[in-house]
Amino acid sequence: MLINNQFLYIFSLFVIINLISFFIMLADKIKSAKSGSARISEGLLFFLATAFGSFGVYMGMFVFRHKTRKWYFLIGIPLLMIENIALVYFIYFFLFGQ
Repeated sequence: MLINNQFLYIFSLFVIINLISFFIMLADKIKSAKSGSARISEGLLFFLATAFGSFGVYMGMFVFRHKTRKWYFLIGIPLLMIENIALVYFIYFFLFGQ
C-alpha cells in the first residue's frame, strides 16, 4: 500500500481530533467531581464525536467511566463511530481514486 503525504495528513488530523476528544472527556469527568464547576456540554461531546472524534469520546467514556449510564451516549457514539469510518473510507477513495 502506497502511503503518501495526503494520507498521513488526514490520518494525523484523525488522531489529533480523537486525542482532543479523549482529553475533553477527562476534563468533563474532573469537572463533574467538583461542585459548582462549569461543565462541558453534551452537545459539544456529540459534536466532537461527529467531527471524527468518536473513537476518543468512546475510549474516554470507558477509561474514565464517564457518561456510561446515558443511553444516548451508549447508542449514539458507536453509531457515530460507524459514520466516521464510512466517511473516512469515502474520503480516502475520493482523494486517492482506488
